[in-house]
Amino acid sequence: MNEKSWLAFGAHADDVEIGMGAAIKKETKRGRNVIICDLTEAELSSNGTVPIRKKEAKDAAALLGVTNRYNLQLPDRGLYMRDDHILKLISVIRKVRPEYVFAPYWVDRHPDHGNCAQLVKEAVFSSGIKNMKDPEDLPAHKVKNIFYYLINSTEKPELFVDVTESYSYKLKALQAYPSQFIKTADSVDTPLTNGYIERVEARDKLFGFEAGVSYAEGFITERTYVTNNL
Repeated sequence: MNEKSWLAFGAHADDVEIGMGAAIKKETKRGRNVIICDLTEAELSSNGTVPIRKKEAKDAAALLGVTNRYNLQLPDRGLYMRDDHILKLISVIRKVRPEYVFAPYWVDRHPDHGNCAQLVKEAVFSSGIKNMKDPEDLPAHKVKNIFYYLINSTEKPELFVDVTESYSYKLKALQAYPSQFIKTADSVDTPLTNGYIERVEARDKLFGFEAGVSYAEGFITERTYVTNNL
C-alpha cells in the first residue's frame, strides 16, 4: 500500500463519516488512498441490523471514494485494552502502512469512541516495534502522527481543514445511513434520529466560520504537527 495513505479508525460504521467524511473526500479526489477500519459491527445499535449497517457502510465508503473498508468484528460496547484487540489493529496498520492514522477524539459521551482512541494509540505505537509480532507476522511500520476527529465532543480543534468543496459528499455519506439518522414509525428514539445530521452540519459551519471558510472539519493531535507550508 502507498505509504502516503490515510487509515481512519472508528468504533462503529458512521463514526468516521461524522468526524471527517468531507476531508476524506477531499483527499480521495486528489488521488490519495484512504482506508476505513470499523472496530465493531455495531450489533447493539438501537436501530438497524448488522446486514443493514454493512450495506450502509459500503454505500458511504463508495460515495467518499474510500479504497477499502475493514471491520474487525470486535464486540460492540466491549472495546477494552486487551492484547488480542490491540494486535488486530496492529495487523491492519502494518498491512495498510499509512502515513497518518485517524481516530475518534478520546473525550466523547459514547465510551466506545474514547476506548477506540486508546486502542488506536496503543496499536500505532506497537506497530512500529520490530519485535512486536502480530497475527499475520507483518513487518513493523511507524506512523507519522495520529489525528483525532470529533464526533460528539465540543472541544475546540487545534487544526481546521477547509472542506467547503467536498462537504456535499459528507452529507450524502451520512444520509447513506438511514437506519441511524432517519426517524421512521419503527425507529427507537435516539439522539441520532433527532436532527443529528443538522447538528453536525451546524458544527462544521461554525468551524468554517472560525477558519474563515464555509465549512471546516476539526482535528486534535497529541504530538506537534510540523508542516513545510502555511
